[in-house]
Amino acid sequence: MTGTTTGDGRPATRVVLVDDETLVRVGLRLILGADPTIEVVGEAGDGLEALDVVRATSPDVVLMDIRMPRLDGLQATQRLLAEQPDARVVILTTFDTDEMVLGALRLGAAGFLLKDTPPAEIVRHVHDAGAGRTTLSPSVTDRLIASVTDQPRDERRAVARRKLDALTERERDVARAIGRGLSNVEIASELFITVATVKTHISRILEKLPADNRTHIAICVHEAGDV
Repeated sequence: MTGTTTGDGRPATRVVLVDDETLVRVGLRLILGADPTIEVVGEAGDGLEALDVVRATSPDVVLMDIRMPRLDGLQATQRLLAEQPDARVVILTTFDTDEMVLGALRLGAAGFLLKDTPPAEIVRHVHDAGAGRTTLSPSVTDRLIASVTDQPRDERRAVARRKLDALTERERDVARAIGRGLSNVEIASELFITVATVKTHISRILEKLPADNRTHIAICVHEAGDV
């Protein structure tokens, strides 16, 4: 399938919108469509339809609502990532159910986007996700961290710092870069190492923390205040 290209010939970031509210999808399409480097290639009104649309279009980024009929965004994210582990799913939420967002994080969601996010920020989140970066806004990160534990903030910070202390200096550099939302290629360039070496460091970080995915690494870095 031949898609839209940017002015310099690079392929545009291909996006699928998943939300049961038609007006939300229309608004997102208008916002993203105003950027010539983004192409909305499909829409879905629920999780089941989303799976079919994603299989048919192979987008770079999926903007996924949580509360939807038939199959909610959490279940849809789980199935989608089981089929396509490299898919970049950014959760769309009003954030009224923190535990559901937390479930998506555990599944490996690439980011979180509040529905009242300013248009320019929505575009930035889509570009970041398409480039392989984790897109966690500070406000969402703070609320998400607060929802996973009853520990006071100081205690959470101490626990996160102890976890990071188990890393080597280079592993910690990589973890900090992940916390800043850098992709593997960007980390390699910044640290003057190969992408293969970055991947090796990430594997070791995941094992040592322990963590399930790079989003969890970013959360740990933010908890520790080590960004």
